Amino acid sequence: MRYKILDTVVLDRDLPEHGLRRGDLGAVVHLHAPDGLEVEFVTASGRTVALVTVGESDVRAVAETDLISVRTSQKSA
Repeated sequence: MRYKILDTVVLDRDLPEHGLRRGDLGAVVHLHAPDGLEVEFVTASGRTVALVTVGESDVRAVAETDLISVRTSQKSA
């Protein structure tokens, strides 16, 4: 799948070094050729938790059946 800037994506694997878990929502903020994405993950209040470059295979599109939940970030401020 080809993503666009500002697409919302779902992380498909844990990234513990960034305090991220599979299922976290992020926004695509930059595209890297040929299949890299820079994705920003934020708290519910809008504070950036992580800005990471991942491959398209590390994320998926949001599905109609996805349910949003909230968890506390383990990453220090």
